[in-house]
Amino acid sequence: MPEPNGAPRRRDERSRVQGASMRDSSGRDGPVFGALDLGTNNCRLLIARPARAGFRVVDSFSRIVRLGEGLSRTGRLDEAAMDRAYDALALCAERVVRRGVDSARLNAVATQACRQAENGQEFIDRVRRGTGLKLRIIDPVEEARLSVEGCINLFDPKAEAVLVIDVGGGSTELSWLRKSGAEMKTVAWMSAPLGVVTLAERHPEPAGAGAAWYEAMVGDMSAALSAGSFDDAEFRRLFATGQGHLVGTSGAITSLAGVHLNLRRYQRDRVDGLWMTRAECDAAAEKLKALGPKGRAAEACIGPDRADLVLAGAAILDAVQRAWPSERVRVADRGLREGMLLQQMREARKPQRRRRGRGRGGQTAGAAAPET
Repeated sequence: MPEPNGAPRRRDERSRVQGASMRDSSGRDGPVFGALDLGTNNCRLLIARPARAGFRVVDSFSRIVRLGEGLSRTGRLDEAAMDRAYDALALCAERVVRRGVDSARLNAVATQACRQAENGQEFIDRVRRGTGLKLRIIDPVEEARLSVEGCINLFDPKAEAVLVIDVGGGSTELSWLRKSGAEMKTVAWMSAPLGVVTLAERHPEPAGAGAAWYEAMVGDMSAALSAGSFDDAEFRRLFATGQGHLVGTSGAITSLAGVHLNLRRYQRDRVDGLWMTRAECDAAAEKLKALGPKGRAAEACIGPDRADLVLAGAAILDAVQRAWPSERVRVADRGLREGMLLQQMREARKPQRRRRGRGRGGQTAGAAAPET
C-alpha cells in the first residue's frame, strides 16, 4: 500500500497523550480506535490506543480540502471540492487499513458542508463505494457535545462557568456549561450558520482592507449570535465577576495563538492549553490585519491555505468576546476527534453482558480525558 502524502508534521500532531498503554489479558497492547472528521474546510483523522491517562496517538492526518467552497452561493458541493475531499479520504482509508483499525472501532463523521449541501448524501455514498469509509452526517448538537468532551480537560477547575466555541469552516458551535457539584454540565448550546469559509466568502478581503471590512465580519457573527444565543442572568453574572472563561477550538484560533507567541514554527505543546487575555487576542488580530494576505501566507502558523480564513476566525472569536465579555480564553488544539475517541474508548471499557459458555468480556475503567 503506498505511503500517504499527509500534512506536514507541524499540523499532523494532535493530542499526543502520555501514559502507560492499556493491555489486554494476554499482555498485548489494546486495540486501536479511529476518529475521522470531514468538515467544511478540513479532513482530519486521528488513530489512537487507550492509555490509563486517556489515549496515545498512533497516527494522524490533516489536510485542508475546502469541501464547502462555494456552497453558500450554490447550495451544492462543487465537483473540484468533492474530488479534493475524496482524495484525502482515500488516504485516510489507507491509514485505517494499515494501522489495523477494525470497522467497529472507527467513527467517521461529516459535519456542516454535508449537512447543508443538496448533494451531501450523494458524496457520502460515493465515498462509501470508492473507499469503504462509512461517513455519518452528524447534527449540530452531537458536534457540539463531542467538541466539549474533547476539550473538557482544559477547563479551569476553579471556574463556575465555561463557554466553549468550536469554530468550523461552515458553522460555529457554542456550548454554555455551568458547575453542578464537582462537574461542568451543559446548560445550553447553539449552532451559528457561520464559519471561517462561509464568513470569508461573504466578506471577500478588499485591497487595502481596513477596519470597516473586519467590523463587517464581526457584525455578521454578532447578528447570528443575537438570533439564537443563550441568555441567562446568572451565567452573565459569573462571567462579569471573573468566575467564567472561554475555551476556543479551531485552526483559526490556534493560528491566532501561534501569531501571539511569535512562533517560527507551529508547536502544539505551546499552543494547546495556552491562556490568552482579551487584549492579547485583539493585538494578534491587529497584527494579522497589518500583515495583509501575503504576510499572513508567509506566517509559519498560518500558511497560504489559511491566509484568507484566519481573520474570519478572529472576527468570530471577537464577536463572541463582545457578547460574553471574559478576560480569559483558553486555546484548545483538540476537539471533535478527541471527543469521538474518548467516547468510543469509554464505551469499550464498559463490562459486557455474560454470554452462555463464555466469561465476561471487556474491562471496567473510568473514561479519561487527555492530559494537559
